[in-house]
Amino acid sequence: MTDNPSKAGKIQDRLIDFAVRIIHLTTHLPRTSAGRHVGAQMLRSGTSPAPNYGEARGAESRADFVHKLRVVLKELNETGIWLQIIRRSRMIRPELLEDLIKEEEELARIMVSSIKTASRNEMINNQ
Repeated sequence: MTDNPSKAGKIQDRLIDFAVRIIHLTTHLPRTSAGRHVGAQMLRSGTSPAPNYGEARGAESRADFVHKLRVVLKELNETGIWLQIIRRSRMIRPELLEDLIKEEEELARIMVSSIKTASRNEMINNQ
């Protein structure tokens, strides 16, 4: 359902790289009950955008595409909150999180833009 396969492939790669970075990050969290809890939540939310985006790329309709992109955005937003919790609680040195936080924010902006464009195109096609 993506209009530009090359651009979509680059986004997919970034989401996969993001998931790998999240996996590595969780291995460095403290082995406390809080560290394990946050790590488990981060693994779930931080690794799901890539496969969900893959599902969006294979969507059967524009509405399905938009819905799946919204799921990707929700998971990215949740991951961003977990990253802020880790930073504020100082489970990991904050400076080690900055690039990952920036990447999450950038990926979320890309999803918002894609959702707006796809929604606008859907409205135009339905007129």
